[in-house]
Amino acid sequence: MSNRYEALLVLDIKGGDDSIKESIDRLEGEFVKEGATIESIQKMDRRQFSYVKGHLESGYYANFIFSAEPSAIEKLRGKFRLDKEVYRQNYKKLAPKKAEAAAA
Repeated sequence: MSNRYEALLVLDIKGGDDSIKESIDRLEGEFVKEGATIESIQKMDRRQFSYVKGHLESGYYANFIFSAEPSAIEKLRGKFRLDKEVYRQNYKKLAPKKAEAAAA
């Protein structure tokens, strides 16, 4: 059974808007490869970190809302852990949509 999730990814992207769009499109493809259905992608711009740890002082935030099997989350975590552009990742399980809950 598929669940709804929110993935907040902090990206370490150097360059302009073109490289950001290419990276987000590539990451979207990785979600789809793992069987996820993308509901929406929110591009949240580059933000300064309040606490700097390591070499990065700011990151580009992207929020993905998607549906996937629970096993896909661990696969995505492992895949993005090895991705040089993904600096941080956080996943949250969401409640089902109202229309889906009414139909069930």
